[in-house]
Amino acid sequence: MKRNPSSGANLSPERYTLRPTLLGRLTDHRTIGLQYLILALIAVVIGTLLSLLMRIHLVWPGWPLPLHGPILPEDYLALVTIHGTVMLFFVLTTAPQSGFGNLILPAQIGARHMAFPLLNASSFWLTAAALVTLLSSTFVPGGSAISGWTAYPPLSAVAAAGPGQGLGMDLWLLSIALFAIASTMSSINMLVTIIRCRCEGMTWDRLPLTVWGWFTAALLSIIAFSVLLAALLLLFCDRHAGTNFFLPTGDLVSGVLHSAGSHSGNGSPLLWLHLFWFFGHPEVYIAILPGMGLTSMLLANFSHRRVFAYRTMIVTTLAIGLLGIFLWGHHMFVAGLNPFASSAFSITTIAIALPASAKVLSWLATTWRSRPQYTAAMLFSLGFVSLFITGGLTGPILAQPILDEYLHNTFFVVAHFHLIMAMAGVFALFAATYYWFPLITAQGGKPSRLMSEPLGRLHFWLTIVGAYATFLPMHLTGLAGEPRHYSQLTGVPGPGGSLSPAGHLLANTLPLNRHITYAAIFLATSQILFFVNLARSLRRGDLSPENPWQATTLEWHPALHPTAHPEASDERITAYCAPCQYRSTPTGDLFRPQWIAEDILGLTRTLKPE
Repeated sequence: MKRNPSSGANLSPERYTLRPTLLGRLTDHRTIGLQYLILALIAVVIGTLLSLLMRIHLVWPGWPLPLHGPILPEDYLALVTIHGTVMLFFVLTTAPQSGFGNLILPAQIGARHMAFPLLNASSFWLTAAALVTLLSSTFVPGGSAISGWTAYPPLSAVAAAGPGQGLGMDLWLLSIALFAIASTMSSINMLVTIIRCRCEGMTWDRLPLTVWGWFTAALLSIIAFSVLLAALLLLFCDRHAGTNFFLPTGDLVSGVLHSAGSHSGNGSPLLWLHLFWFFGHPEVYIAILPGMGLTSMLLANFSHRRVFAYRTMIVTTLAIGLLGIFLWGHHMFVAGLNPFASSAFSITTIAIALPASAKVLSWLATTWRSRPQYTAAMLFSLGFVSLFITGGLTGPILAQPILDEYLHNTFFVVAHFHLIMAMAGVFALFAATYYWFPLITAQGGKPSRLMSEPLGRLHFWLTIVGAYATFLPMHLTGLAGEPRHYSQLTGVPGPGGSLSPAGHLLANTLPLNRHITYAAIFLATSQILFFVNLARSLRRGDLSPENPWQATTLEWHPALHPTAHPEASDERITAYCAPCQYRSTPTGDLFRPQWIAEDILGLTRTLKPE
């Protein structure tokens, strides 16, 4: 059969076949994907523990940290900074894009390797070095950076501004710079793999929606992280080279009047905001787009339905990526933007709700009047939809400049992005883990295993209850005016030592904050069940068939399965149809995998009727 010229598969996957040498194992995409997932697992444990320390300190400010003593305000700000940085970069960006992307993407397009194996391995080790660099800042003189994950100048631009602004801030800049370089390298590799290494017949409209999510996120990564890297270099120059990119002349910082000195020019902290948020808002979609693609595929898989409006879903993925580049200004409504600029950013922010709503409608239409299999993966996908809708409903509120003036930098914003980004992203990661666990375990000659479904369902219900119990009440404390970076809610003094109006306000939020803290502890401890299930299933999980979920995408192809015989590496892979080809009959539901040549009853497998 002639190669389909529209498939773009000009680089044959067989050209990249590596012998089982040490280099071959280190550059194998499945090994690298597992390394990314392990790194993200370590990071999420650290980030979760830091968040619990923050919550405990807010409601019990006098509680001493073992081996440390009382948590001072600068310690609290360091917890905020490291928690946000670890979770955003090393969990929500690393796990879905680099972890599952490396593990699954090549097989989903019919390739056996990523396009550039050495570049792929290098990007992982740079990411690992970035995490080590970030965590090492805790142990340097002055402590970790305290500027939050946004690192706003002018304080972050002056090394003598206070604790955490010295070597700890330099290490934070170095860590994020290494991560930006690694993410750019990984994204280039992913784009080339998708464009050039697709198998025969894998045309653009036959790509699974997960691949479209990875593809769009990779495009955003190259654009966004390049700008962030430039901003980091400029901030480092302000700190150590006497430049004035972000430092206005005449600023009084820690009792020292800043002047341009031998360098002319008058910098502006607003320049950092523009550069940082040009990265910061696309970063939201870098983290969530792979989850959107996976949700679409899993809802169709377990509902035994085709994805409703498949090509429209491809267009909405690209539209969300494109619009996501033009929204950064809604983070700056209170920074003194021109009112006309605020209106433009408000309109584009509301406009992105259109493709997002189209995705929600497709998810609902795909599952409408179906008889879904409520596996753990399906439940977490439905949880993703629920959290995405709930968190997204507050987006148009924050898109209004007049409302954002009051809600900006309050816990209302914290609740919004934790629901729509953090929790929705984590639910997508759980769905991916339960769904692709047979492919995760089938490494190094080991058999494919399944995670426990009863434990998985219990894990889902505990997690969804904990998520809503933790983050929904934050909307109320935010409406009451609780700022997001205050380290203490009681005893805020006013004139003459009396309690200030802010002190009265924050004290009134304390009962609800106690509830949030208890819910956060419940949510965190519920994840022990996941780790128990994970450890148990790795050793004694039920053995999995080659295609346990009766899926249609190529990662379940017998010749691409990790347990495939070595001779299968010579088998030519061809995609004959789009994914999610399901058909209902009186005797049950039929499905057609992408590698089946003809849609004949004898060549399809029957799903068990409900």
